[in-house]
Amino acid sequence: MRHLQRHQFTRALRNTASLFSILLLAGTVCDLRAHTSLPGYLELNETSPGSFEMLWRIPAAEGPPPAIYPEFPANCVVPKQLVTQEAPGSVVERGLIQCGPKGLAGGSIEIENLQVTILDVLVRITFADGTSITQMLRPLAPSFVVHKDAKSHVDAMGYVRLGIGHILFGIDHLLFVLGLLLIVPGPRMLLKTITAFTIAHTTTLALATFGVVHLAPTPIEAVIALSIVFLAAELAQHRRGVQGLTYRKPWLVAFAFGLLHGFGFAGTLARIGIPAHDIPLALFSFNIGVELGQIAFVTAVLAFIYSLRTLEIQWPSWTYRVPPYAIGSLASFWFLQRCALIFSF
Repeated sequence: MRHLQRHQFTRALRNTASLFSILLLAGTVCDLRAHTSLPGYLELNETSPGSFEMLWRIPAAEGPPPAIYPEFPANCVVPKQLVTQEAPGSVVERGLIQCGPKGLAGGSIEIENLQVTILDVLVRITFADGTSITQMLRPLAPSFVVHKDAKSHVDAMGYVRLGIGHILFGIDHLLFVLGLLLIVPGPRMLLKTITAFTIAHTTTLALATFGVVHLAPTPIEAVIALSIVFLAAELAQHRRGVQGLTYRKPWLVAFAFGLLHGFGFAGTLARIGIPAHDIPLALFSFNIGVELGQIAFVTAVLAFIYSLRTLEIQWPSWTYRVPPYAIGSLASFWFLQRCALIFSF
């Protein structure tokens, strides 16, 4: 009986993976990119009353940066043209903002066009007297009014949302998890595998964020794509009767590649320039968001499996070949794309 249930679970999971792979392919035909949820960062440092040095970082990890820009109160002017430079995964603009005697107090800061993106933007303002405020702006709330007496700590829920968005809109991470779901033979081993993946990426996320280990983000992203190619190859070889390491010990492979994915998650936090004293709460909140997003995805896939088993849908035999080739094709494209980014800087 247990063997029959495991066989039904595996068959339903293959059917689900086929459908998910087709949907992912269709959704990425026009835009074969991942990590579109990387955050923006706006930093304002008051150097003299009403005068601020500005740093504006726009994500551009996988293509042209989105057309978003900060709007300041009417009393603020930009006396000189901003200096623009390219950095790995982003475009950075620096300049001076002069707001006169009134300063920024009581004025509104808005990120124009943020509502038509899936991005979050962290805004940090440090005043001449040493006080500071932070605010996480989102597409549904792209502006805020500056008050010096506002909370000066990190918006924890903002980082939770950032983690959820990063995993749910990070198609490469979802493909990796989907590949694991397809390979794992049963619910018990699935729990063990997902737990190993979680422990691994949490460990390296913490080590990288606290600066214990530092690796360049772009090569890490390329290797993450390569890890998905590896899973796809394991899937394709299994259909030919070759049982690879992932089928024998999926938890071990999940742990090994989870270490890499943790560095990828850490790259997201690193790109927004979190102040040192805010890192612990930001790390904890972001990781909670990543786990919630991962749980939501796994739950959705398993719920779909249950629906397929209930409806007893019969799929054509060719659909079993879709998952490895669809997943492998997308991951190979990302790997080549990211390798090109490595040599372009």
